[in-house]
Amino acid sequence: MKISCVGGGPAGLYFAILMKRIDPSHDITVHERDPAGSTYGWGVTFWDELLHTLYGADPPSGQAIAAGSVRWDSWVAHVQGRATVVIEQGEVGFGIGRRELLAILAERARSLGVTIAYESEIDGEEDLAGADLVVACDGVNSALRERHAEHFGTEVALGRNMYVWLGTTKIFEAFTFAFTPTPHGWIWCYGYGFGKDHSTCVIECSPDTWSGLGLHEATEADALALLEKLFAEPLDGHPLVGRPRWQTFRTLTNRTWHRGNLVLLGDAAHTTHYSVGAGTALALGDAAFLADALHGESGLEAALTRYERQRMATIRPLQKTARLSAQWYENLPRYIGLPPMEMFSLLFQRHSRLLPHVPPRLYYRLGRVADRLEPLYRATEWLGSKVTRRSDEAAAG
Repeated sequence: MKISCVGGGPAGLYFAILMKRIDPSHDITVHERDPAGSTYGWGVTFWDELLHTLYGADPPSGQAIAAGSVRWDSWVAHVQGRATVVIEQGEVGFGIGRRELLAILAERARSLGVTIAYESEIDGEEDLAGADLVVACDGVNSALRERHAEHFGTEVALGRNMYVWLGTTKIFEAFTFAFTPTPHGWIWCYGYGFGKDHSTCVIECSPDTWSGLGLHEATEADALALLEKLFAEPLDGHPLVGRPRWQTFRTLTNRTWHRGNLVLLGDAAHTTHYSVGAGTALALGDAAFLADALHGESGLEAALTRYERQRMATIRPLQKTARLSAQWYENLPRYIGLPPMEMFSLLFQRHSRLLPHVPPRLYYRLGRVADRLEPLYRATEWLGSKVTRRSDEAAAG
C-alpha cells in the first residue's frame, strides 16, 4: 500500500512503525507541517499497562520509551494551610518528554524505511494523489476532518474550567496535586516529572477564579509570577516555564471515523480530558488497532469499518471516565471542604457515576458499600436510557 499520514505526532509515527513491521513493502510517508524537533507541551503520562503493550508490539521503540521515561508509584496531595497527604498506590505511572517521545518514534520509523517529510503542509486529499490510504492524525484541529465535518458527524463539547499547560524546573518525585485557596475561589495544579531537568505543571481553575485573579488580562510575565506565588509550596521556589496560554478543554467526538480512503486517528478522531492522563496511550492504541484491522481484512472498506467499530467500543468506557473526572474538578467546591483524607479518597473515585448523586461524606463513609452499589447504579442508568429511547421512538412513530 501507498500510505500518507498527515501529522507527525505519536499516533501517525507509531502507525507507520507498526505497518512497516507487518509489511516492509508498504510505501509510507509521514507529513508534518512543523520543523523537526518542534512540538507543543511538556511531558506526557502513561501507565504500566501501556508499557507492556509497547514491548509486545514493537520491542525496540518500547525499550527506548521505557529508558527515556521517569517512573512514580506514589501521589502527594497538598491543600494549602490544611494538610499534605502522601498516598501510596500499586499502579505505576510514567512520564516522558513529548519531544523525546517523538524523537524516539521518528528514529525508529526512519530505521524501518518510513519517509518523514517535515515542514510539509497538507490542506486536502488532493495534495496526496496516488495514496491508497490517507491517515488524518493532525490533531484536534484536523484540517482534513474539518473539510468533511458533516460526514464525520464532528461534535465539540467545551469544558467549563480554564487550564494552562506549563513546565517547571522543580522535579516532582511523585505525581503531585496542589490546591490553593484565593479570595476568588480555588486554583489547583497537577505536577509530574518527565526528565532530568523538568516537570509538567498543569494549572486549572474556574472561570470566576481566573478572571478574579486578573489572569484574563495579565501579561505572560505577570501571570507566571502570580502562579509561582500561589504554588510556592509544591514548587519549592522553582520557576514555572512556558507561555501561559489559557484555554478550555474541548471534548471532540465523531459519529464515524472514515470516509473513502481517509481515516481519523488519535485526537483527530476523539479527545479525552487531560485529568485521566490517557491521551498518548489512546493515540498509540488507535495506531495498533488500525494496523491490525488493515492486516486482518482483505479490503480497505472492511478494514476501516472494523477499526472504527472495535476501537470505538474499546475506548467508550474511558471516555465516560474522563467526562466524570472533568466534572469532579468542575464541581470542586462540593469536595474541597472535606477532611483532606476524605477529599483525596473521593478524588481517586471521581470516575464513579454514583458519586455526583450522593452527599460526599456519606459516599466516603459507605466505602465498600458504595463500590457494590456502583454496578447496580450503572445497570439502572442503562435501563433508564433504554426505556427513554423506546418511549421517544414510540412517540415519534
